[in-house]
Amino acid sequence: MEWFSDAARAYAALLSESLFRLTGRAIPADAEQLFEYALPLVSHGTQADPIFRYANRAALDLWGMDWASFTALPSRLSAEAEPDIQGDRQALLQKALQQGFVSDYSGIRISANGQRFRIAQTVLWNVTDRDGQRHGQAALIGSVEPYRAPLA
Repeated sequence: MEWFSDAARAYAALLSESLFRLTGRAIPADAEQLFEYALPLVSHGTQADPIFRYANRAALDLWGMDWASFTALPSRLSAEAEPDIQGDRQALLQKALQQGFVSDYSGIRISANGQRFRIAQTVLWNVTDRDGQRHGQAALIGSVEPYRAPLA
C-alpha cells in the first residue's frame, strides 16, 4: 500500500476520523494533505507484533526510511531494544488500548541510522472505524528533539 493508493487514501480518512472522534482534534482527512502534514504521524496494525502500515513524509524523514521499508518494520523496532524503553513503549500501547487514546506522551525513539531522538507532546490513539472495529494504533508526534543519554 503506497501512500497514494486507494487503500492508503481510505486509511488516511480513517486516521483523521478516529482521532477526531476520540479527542476532538482535527487532522487532514485527505491522503495527500495528511502525507504532507507538518507533524510526524505513524500507525501500526493489529498483529501480535504490529507492523507499521502508515507514515507521512515528516515521519519517514524523521526515521530516515522510505515508505516500503517503514511499512515492513515491526513498530517495536522504532525504539531501542533496551528493556526500559521497550517496557515504557509497551505500557503506553496498553494504556491507549484500554482508554482509547493517550495524550502528551514522550519517549525515546531511534532512526534507521541509529540516531536517538525524543518525541514529545505525542497523542497515541486506537484507530477504529464507526462500528468499533479496531484497525491498529496511531501516533501524532507534537515535537521532536535530539536525545543525548545522561552521563553516568
